[in-house]
Amino acid sequence: MMMLRMALAGAIIAGAASTALAQDTQRVRTDKVEVVVETVARGLQRPWGLTFLPDNRMLVTERPGNLRMVSADGALSEPIKGMPAIAARGQGGLLDVALDPNFAQNRLVYLSYAEERGKGQAGTSVARGRLNEGGTALEQLQVIFRQEPAYTGGNHFGSRLVFDRDGNLFVTMGDRFDLREQAQNPANHIGKIVHIKPEGGAAPGNLFLNREGARPEIWSVGHRNLQSAALHPTTGELWTVEHGARGGDEVNIPQKGKNYGWPVISYGVDYSGAKIGEGTAKAGLEQPVYYWDPSIAPSGMAFYTGDKFPAWRGSILVGALAGKLVSRLETNGNKVTGEERMLQNIGERIRDVRQGPDGFVYLLTDSSQGRILRMRPAD
Repeated sequence: MMMLRMALAGAIIAGAASTALAQDTQRVRTDKVEVVVETVARGLQRPWGLTFLPDNRMLVTERPGNLRMVSADGALSEPIKGMPAIAARGQGGLLDVALDPNFAQNRLVYLSYAEERGKGQAGTSVARGRLNEGGTALEQLQVIFRQEPAYTGGNHFGSRLVFDRDGNLFVTMGDRFDLREQAQNPANHIGKIVHIKPEGGAAPGNLFLNREGARPEIWSVGHRNLQSAALHPTTGELWTVEHGARGGDEVNIPQKGKNYGWPVISYGVDYSGAKIGEGTAKAGLEQPVYYWDPSIAPSGMAFYTGDKFPAWRGSILVGALAGKLVSRLETNGNKVTGEERMLQNIGERIRDVRQGPDGFVYLLTDSSQGRILRMRPAD
């Protein structure tokens, strides 16, 4: 009888493991290749940004305020110590993470986050600190940029971090939702992309550097809420994807000093259904490279350059929150020539998209039990 019970228990455990494996691994047919989507790690609290260390471990931000190390086998570290004070409310919290281009020598890690500013106000900030050798703490933390003005609202903080080829840093920000008219005002950082030196301060060459009354850090104006950004692998140009309202999510190639229209022009309507601004075009305001209507709520993007999915090379992979999918945009030069929507059957809000050092595609799911997913070709 004891042996029978043990055998039954073993069968139950094996069945549970098989069920878990089935849930953690799915085969998905796409237009050009069949892929396997597998869970690398789970149990993350609203993961937001991901970057790979030189040894292939991952740093992952959790919006409530923790930064964690994730090993290749999916084990999560204890929260890394030395974090700044974070305003984890509304859409705010700990956002993106990026490594210094010279991380192997200086071990500097950059974070964007909603920072408490007092009196119930917060704003998007960027800090950097040195990751200690044990990977347990950020040391010598310093804030290198603060979005001004701070505001009491809890929405539209942005924010992605992208280093350009000269080692300067792009920071994308939102319009804080209630302050959207300020996206047109170069005297503040609301609804802007800024371009700063790695230690802080305006990067050389910004068009607004010598413009009276303008913030010298500004690269471009007229943005709503940018949660996707990446450098083009060939041209080195910054590409972004930003949230529209009801429709009007945009792909842009922001050029210094140019105005991308929000909220004067938009391809969407307000959440009430009301018209936004003056229409879809106006002289002096830039048009998007591509837009979605209705909105997919884009967050996270990567240009695919690896060898694991040759048919995807040159495509942009964009995560979608409301859409619960990955959008693969085919490109030709500075044009988007086609779109494929993938992974709808997974049923997850996709917060970030990264190409790993192994050439596979890694995704963060936006959930209180968030996962790191890996896409690889089916055998």
